[in-house]
Amino acid sequence: MTDPGYVVWFTGLPGSGKSTIARVVGTDLTKRGRKVELLDGDEVRTWLSPNEGFSREDRERHLKRVAHVCQLLARNGITVLASFVSPYRSTREYARRTIENFVEVYVKCSLQTCVRRDPKGLYRKAAEGKIGNMTGMQDPYEEPPSPEVVVDTEKLTPEEGAQKVLSTLFSMGYPPE
Repeated sequence: MTDPGYVVWFTGLPGSGKSTIARVVGTDLTKRGRKVELLDGDEVRTWLSPNEGFSREDRERHLKRVAHVCQLLARNGITVLASFVSPYRSTREYARRTIENFVEVYVKCSLQTCVRRDPKGLYRKAAEGKIGNMTGMQDPYEEPPSPEVVVDTEKLTPEEGAQKVLSTLFSMGYPPE
């Protein structure tokens, strides 16, 4: 019998470290024999919602599609690591209702640190007026009220954050241990 799949939904401001931590978690789980699929926000948007913009409605529509893809993969025994800003509580709550085995990871980082890191230059472009609706600047990020895991990337390295996620998954009974 196939182990049940599950979805680990990484949320946080752009530049907080979501994808970096998800990759470390994915590498560890793959070494343990899990089938893992990493769905990264930038990559998935290009093939799942190429015509969507960044209005609230567009983001919600896109993330609802992502939640359904995640559920399809998970119900077939895949561990899905979903790394998306997903700025609105209502959309993350929709994902939680849609996905049977759902674990929310809040990758916590101050806006100031994310702006300083700015790995893709998005905050700079937003400050220059070249892009609008930037989460944390022109558009709000609504912190999760009760995620299963909080990883503070101002205090933890990506490896320490990944270990915290893995420990939580194992304590929740998600294989393998």
